[in-house]
Amino acid sequence: MVDETFLTVPPEVLAAEFARPEAWRRWWPDLRLAVDTDRGEKGIRWTVTGALVGSMEVWLEPVLDGTVLHYFLRADPAGADGRPAPAPPRRGRAMARRRQRAAKAIAFACKARLEAGRAPGEPPRHPPAAASP
Repeated sequence: MVDETFLTVPPEVLAAEFARPEAWRRWWPDLRLAVDTDRGEKGIRWTVTGALVGSMEVWLEPVLDGTVLHYFLRADPAGADGRPAPAPPRRGRAMARRRQRAAKAIAFACKARLEAGRAPGEPPRHPPAAASP
C-alpha cells in the first residue's frame, strides 16, 4: 500500500517523529520493526515481522514550504511459520483498506500536532535547518 500526505513542516522535524521506536510500537502495535536503512531527514526503511512480513518505508520529500510524507508498506500476512502467507483477494483488500486508514490517521495526527497554531497560508512554525556550508 502507498499513502502520501503534505505537512507544512521541514523534513528534519518529521524525521524526528519517525525516528522514535516508542512511536512505532504505538502506531503499529502488531508489527515488529527493525531498521533496515536510516536515511536521516529523508526517511527510514524497516524490515517488518509480526502480523505482517515484508518491508515498510517512510520517505520524506521536501516540497515548497513543507514535506510530503510518502508511506510504503510492502508486506503479506504472516503464516503460522512466520513466513509470508498471502491472504485471499477479498481478505487482502480488506486488510489493505484497514492499513490505509491507519496510515492516514498517523499522518493526520502528526500534521495536527506539528502544525498546531499555524493558520492556513502562514509559513511553517518550525524553520528549516540551516544548510551546511
